[in-house]
Amino acid sequence: MAACALLGAAVAVQAQGVMPDELSRAWRASGLPDESLSLIVQELGGPRMMAINATEPRNPASVMKLVTTWSALAELGPNYVWRTDFLVAPGVRPDAHGALSGPLYLRAGGDPYLLMQDMWTLLRELRLRGVKKIGDLVIDRSIFGQVATDPGAFDGAPDRAYNASPDALMVGFGALRLLFTPDQVAQKWVPIVDPPLPGLRLEGEVQWSSARCPGPPIVTTDPVLTQQGVTIRLGGTVAGSCGEFSLYRLALSQPEFAESLFRMLWRELGGTFTGKIRAGKVPSDAVVLASHESAPLGEAIRQINKRSNNVMARTVLLTLGAERGARPATTQTSEAVAKSVLSSQGLNMPELIMDNGAGLSRDARVSAESLASMLTLAWHSPLMPEFISSLSIAGVDGTMRRRLKGDETVGMAHLKTGSLRDVRAVAGYVMGVSGKRYVVVSMVNDPNAGKVRAFDDALIAWLAAQ
Repeated sequence: MAACALLGAAVAVQAQGVMPDELSRAWRASGLPDESLSLIVQELGGPRMMAINATEPRNPASVMKLVTTWSALAELGPNYVWRTDFLVAPGVRPDAHGALSGPLYLRAGGDPYLLMQDMWTLLRELRLRGVKKIGDLVIDRSIFGQVATDPGAFDGAPDRAYNASPDALMVGFGALRLLFTPDQVAQKWVPIVDPPLPGLRLEGEVQWSSARCPGPPIVTTDPVLTQQGVTIRLGGTVAGSCGEFSLYRLALSQPEFAESLFRMLWRELGGTFTGKIRAGKVPSDAVVLASHESAPLGEAIRQINKRSNNVMARTVLLTLGAERGARPATTQTSEAVAKSVLSSQGLNMPELIMDNGAGLSRDARVSAESLASMLTLAWHSPLMPEFISSLSIAGVDGTMRRRLKGDETVGMAHLKTGSLRDVRAVAGYVMGVSGKRYVVVSMVNDPNAGKVRAFDDALIAWLAAQ
């Protein structure tokens, strides 16, 4: 009884915010102020081990994706799929020359992971059904409202793929692949654009260096609007020893990218396009000619959480709003739906501000208490395996692949990380050597937030040793 009393006292002390000595030392070494940290460590089915500033609203950066993906998974189910359809009015069929007598309709379904090869396959299905000549193409994006954003508004980097705007018809995230291949004989870099869209050209060059590769290549890629289209101005110096590499960049809006890609792929497939591309709605009696069905939501959230894909998270939040709220969905209406889903599960999060649902926001807020409660609920849900499998595995994959690679920690945690200027966060599940499992949430908001990394790694390692 005395031993139990002492154990209870120790737990109570930790619950008041006292860390074990080894963690306390790691925290002090960060030099961060105590008020910058929110921390919860909770044994699943057991006591709360630590709680520091637990109810303080914090910017969680990309850890907000946990809220978005859990809300969507819980409400729509892991087998939810997106459809992208080509349709025609009743009675419209290709004639002997493959020409359609009326417009071709494209019903955009908000697929967050519609890739260029998927669009190629979808267009090929049209060719297999005898379509060769298309007049007008009418694109119906009415599932979403005005959701387009300025990709440069967040951090002044409009060409970076992580700033991509959501869209009901988003193909390949709207990003170009810039492939750089080394010409060892000429000692120069040869850039290639994929896809090679009309009106898009490269200018300048990346200088060759004979030095030893110092790490990931640093190349400047400035898109400039010209009378002929878009020019991407290249700059920088990269060591030839780094070998072939690719960068993904934004140069066109989502509608411009999708429309230009449609024209290019249709031409490559031997098709003819003689009309215009315009916005409109699919007639209620339209007939499907060809359709693409996405991978299920359970697989999509793996891309979102493991790779921290911002635009996919934003699109999933909008999808939740479209399916359970009013159409056309907006960020605001979709956030309201997500909060309603969480509330129906008994999750009270009065401080929650999801904003775009991706964490790419200065306004997003959530508390460690709310995140820990949601993670605990998810653990006890039948959907637990699908949700946990979407998180990065320590030392193995995703955003945690280069961290905690020691024998004692590798594979012992499933985590989501978050990183912005002034923000570092990590949340998820850790298994200890005892077989016990723990929920952990750590968030720091401070100009020197990057200094918390060693503490967070020490925290996960400490839990793995329990």
